[in-house]
Amino acid sequence: MAEGGTLRVGLFGIGLAAYWSQFAGLEERLQGYLERVADKLAAPGREIVNFGLVDSAEKAFAVGHEARRQDVDLLVLYVTTYALSSTVLPVVRRAKVPVLVLNLQPEAAIDYARFNALPDRTAMTGDWLAFCSACPVPEIANVFARSGVPFHQVTGVLDGDPECWREIGDWIEAAQVVETLSHMRLGLMGHYYGGMLDIATDLTAVSSVFGTHIEMLEIDELGALRAEVTDVAVAAKLAEFQSEFDVQADCSADELARAARTATALDELVARHSLGALAYFYSGTGCAMNEDTITSIIVGTSMLTRRGVPVAGEYEVKNALAMKILDSLGAGGSFTEYYAVDFKDDVVLMGHDGPGHSGIAEGKTKVKPLAVFHGKVGRGLSVEMSVKNGPVTLLSVVESKSANGRGGFKLLVAEGASEAGPILEIGNTNSRYRFPIGARGFVQRWNDQAPAHHCAVGLGHVGDKLDKLGKLLGIDVVRVC
Repeated sequence: MAEGGTLRVGLFGIGLAAYWSQFAGLEERLQGYLERVADKLAAPGREIVNFGLVDSAEKAFAVGHEARRQDVDLLVLYVTTYALSSTVLPVVRRAKVPVLVLNLQPEAAIDYARFNALPDRTAMTGDWLAFCSACPVPEIANVFARSGVPFHQVTGVLDGDPECWREIGDWIEAAQVVETLSHMRLGLMGHYYGGMLDIATDLTAVSSVFGTHIEMLEIDELGALRAEVTDVAVAAKLAEFQSEFDVQADCSADELARAARTATALDELVARHSLGALAYFYSGTGCAMNEDTITSIIVGTSMLTRRGVPVAGEYEVKNALAMKILDSLGAGGSFTEYYAVDFKDDVVLMGHDGPGHSGIAEGKTKVKPLAVFHGKVGRGLSVEMSVKNGPVTLLSVVESKSANGRGGFKLLVAEGASEAGPILEIGNTNSRYRFPIGARGFVQRWNDQAPAHHCAVGLGHVGDKLDKLGKLLGIDVVRVC
């Protein structure tokens, strides 16, 4: 199973077959609009499967079957003119994928003078029908609701409406994240950090809600791979360290070599199991090989995180998902938690030991030696960074129970800003975040939603996209700010 591939978008327009013989050129005009939508939706990593105009129940059944054969991930219904709801329902029932309804007029308004100057009322009606995409949307929505078909909609103009097309782009991007998660292999290596009850996760629910495959890994395998790493490979990885990080002068050659050996073995482990994300924790006591491996893992896992294979420490499965979601949206995704509240400056300090996402750092990420890994076994190299100054989004995948008592998840989201200022220079990731509801308001509202104590942080404000992702996944999204 490969992680994330091409998003297959099924596109179809609708119309009423009786119109074509009554209004010359209308069918061709609407087909032209449909082609323009197909062109606008096209982008790298997507395949647009254009099913054309559906104008009868018979054609609707045929397109529904074809959508199944084409294995589309998302149906985009472009409402081109009035059409019977019976020409829509068979398509979506058979396809059984999320539906995005595009209610797009060809222009922002009818040119009334031109329209009223048309030669006869038949020509006028034909011209009006090219503008009446809004007309059948209530009918379609009513039938979808009564049939238990969830749908999403965008209303706007075919051309010259950037806000409308930004929203459509957000829906398509959210669908791409769903596709990525549903094809991802999430590696779990080691065990939970004893006593952290909040991070215990229902793995069946993970696969059920997100479609993600769980791959159980042994730290012994990583240790064995590490033993096979050559001195040449270590030298090459050390050169990568110097390129990607600001390696501090007090990092010993022995510690750098240990980290390089483990980083190289991690690359092989990820490739061998086709991993798209990883969560790990291991005490490392009682076995010298495993202890050597786990105490030299931070630099290599940070490099993986930058490369789009986010790694969460402390076996935090939910946060590996949160990091992957933000990374899939192009925002990066780094592991973080509360460090302290600065009530004088009204900011929240957040960070974490272990892996950091150097691709979203302010400046170059430092590599520093630590004499002790606090709360963990051993010592070794760690990374220190602050998230790039500017807008950020925090995301927590929160395990919760649905109304029927079954296990499920919700997305907890906050938008704020990373700011320059003093941090704790202790060899960990650490940043200062300001929120529009203030530090006190953010902490209290965030805690009200009962998340685990870890979350992910990414660049930019992507809350609107996360709202759409939640709708496509069928889970709640709570935005605290």
